[in-house]
Amino acid sequence: MRRSRIMKNLNKITFGFIALFMSISSLSIAQSEDAIIGTWLNTEKDGRIEIYKSGNEFFGKIVWLQDPNENGKPVVDSNNPDESLSSRPILGLPLLEGFTYEDGVWEDGTIYDPKSGKTYSCVMKLKGDDTLEVRGYVGVSMFGRTVLWSRYD
Repeated sequence: MRRSRIMKNLNKITFGFIALFMSISSLSIAQSEDAIIGTWLNTEKDGRIEIYKSGNEFFGKIVWLQDPNENGKPVVDSNNPDESLSSRPILGLPLLEGFTYEDGVWEDGTIYDPKSGKTYSCVMKLKGDDTLEVRGYVGVSMFGRTVLWSRYD
């Protein structure tokens, strides 16, 4: 009799720990999905990118430039191969588009490089809370370039 009561109590405790673990796990997953939201300083430290979420996708735009003007005029997207876009200002320019989150990776998005006018496939991963690994590539992720951005806010 006493043994069955002990077993019931152990089962309750075990069930409680499992329920607690599962609720904490789901909470940390939900938090980590939005962990890249905020402002990031690029590798060269001459630009800041604001990453935000719209629907289920993540995007980023340039919100600060160290040198936003050239010859007294705003720096424009002059290297863009689409002539209709080559006169748009770099400040406010969409840089990251269409990322989705899965298993600690923001993927299936693109990154635009205003210095070359090219758009690349891209994946992003957090390295700690304040470093974002951004990898742009063509075709296969193995053939690409990785940069590290630092959290600004």
